[in-house]
Amino acid sequence: MKWNTALKDYRLFLKIEKGLAKNSIDSYSLDVKKLILFLEDHQITVSPISITSENIQEFIYNASKELNARSQARLISGLRNFFDYLIFEDYRKDNPTDLIESPKIGRKLPDTLSLEEIDSIINSIDLSTPHGERNRTILETLYSCGLRVSELTELQVSDLFFDEGFIRVIGKGNKQRFVPINSQTQKYINLYLRNNRNLIKIQKGFEDTVFLNRRGRKLTRVMIFTIIKNLTEEAGIDKKISPHTFRHSFATHLLERGADLRAIQQMLGHESITTTEIYMHLDKSFLKNVMNTFHPRK
Repeated sequence: MKWNTALKDYRLFLKIEKGLAKNSIDSYSLDVKKLILFLEDHQITVSPISITSENIQEFIYNASKELNARSQARLISGLRNFFDYLIFEDYRKDNPTDLIESPKIGRKLPDTLSLEEIDSIINSIDLSTPHGERNRTILETLYSCGLRVSELTELQVSDLFFDEGFIRVIGKGNKQRFVPINSQTQKYINLYLRNNRNLIKIQKGFEDTVFLNRRGRKLTRVMIFTIIKNLTEEAGIDKKISPHTFRHSFATHLLERGADLRAIQQMLGHESITTTEIYMHLDKSFLKNVMNTFHPRK
């Protein structure tokens, strides 16, 4: 089996069997491509079937000169998934990464914004510009619904169930969930649809997409990052902020106000409650409030 053939089949497996989005598939593929490039540069003639743990260790050691511990761990994990796929398809009997230990990394707490900082960023938007109303609606939706950036760009008009107070979100692995949406965000979306989006010449295939660029096509993830970066600078906030920061802030603010962790998990679309529990580390007062409220000897 040749590497390119194995990688092509692996991508199909991730798409069809795992239901991953293109960005996730590209990320997993990049780990394998790095390994292939290393083997070619060092003239190591092994196939995906015959490659050994020693070959992988040599590659990881070489890569570690340029990668931090977190990136190394991500690379090892990506390769482990690839070789697990080969075992699943009966191409191999063992995984050459099993004996390779990932570097120890601390759990990184997500950056968050205060409510005042979020208001400051949104208030910095010039609503007189052609896309001012759209950009305000994007930030309001990201924050009030706790969406991932890919979930925002993929949001469809047919996903808006305002009478019921929900929007339908297609998350990781094409998993569907319904997220509550407040009346203010509904108002902003309706204003954008009526006053801004209706004036755009929508390209074929994007008739149902909520957020569009000036050419009538779906906004890219990069464009959302750029919008937020520019608005953050306009607001004079000196923090490293991304679309995910609004999602983290959404979860943190809910927890601070006493929301149930399971409810937050469902709204964020986390498969495991342990992923949601990271927000408990951001606000220790939440644990004190639970103790003072519910403990029998409070």
